[in-house]
Amino acid sequence: MKKRFILEGLGCANCASKMETAINKLNGVKEVSVNFMTQKLTVEADEDRMPSLITEIEKIVKKIEPDTRVVPSK
Repeated sequence: MKKRFILEGLGCANCASKMETAINKLNGVKEVSVNFMTQKLTVEADEDRMPSLITEIEKIVKKIEPDTRVVPSK
């Protein structure tokens, strides 16, 4: 299952890279991409693990860049 999010307030390319690396280490994540220029996060993961992964992703984002919000993409 693939989900897309907007990272509102993402202001640092290095932080985007750190987020991508940390999220990629989560159990159940198959592939992740954080694009600083478009402020988009795409994650592919096991469907049954997705709700708990989203919670973990939000924690990682807040830890690296506290003012950034993870918003589901339409």
